[in-house]
Amino acid sequence: MIIDKLENAHLYFNVHPLFEQAFAWIAQTNLAEGEPGTTIIDGDNLKAIVSQKPGMKAEESLAKFECHNRHIDIQLCIDGRETIGWKSRNDCHEPKGEYNPDKDVLFYADAPDSYIQLTNGQFAIFFPTDVHAPMIGEDEIRKLVIKVKR
Repeated sequence: MIIDKLENAHLYFNVHPLFEQAFAWIAQTNLAEGEPGTTIIDGDNLKAIVSQKPGMKAEESLAKFECHNRHIDIQLCIDGRETIGWKSRNDCHEPKGEYNPDKDVLFYADAPDSYIQLTNGQFAIFFPTDVHAPMIGEDEIRKLVIKVKR
């Protein structure tokens, strides 16, 4: 997992060949305006999902404590204050069902080891080794998730 501010995104371009393109799209897009929805940035390689909704209680988010096999998530807080639960996948031992290849998701019943908090202009990058429970908060959260193909 990586946590940082958008102004430092260039430090991570060498981590994955699609990160530079993903962060360039973020820089060129007015994320504060427009309707929530999905945008295909680069075919199956990069997809952007903007959402705006009330934050959830931790218990509600933890019901979908998730990780992915084929994608890396770049999660950016556009507006609000979002808390995200995290635990290393290697330390999770209670899967909830089987991996769903169509949705590229596996859920766990484990509890997070830690929580991070993002606010405007801060992002977290979750790799397949990172189990995460996003959208925890008390107020409205506007966020972006870019799905990066591994």
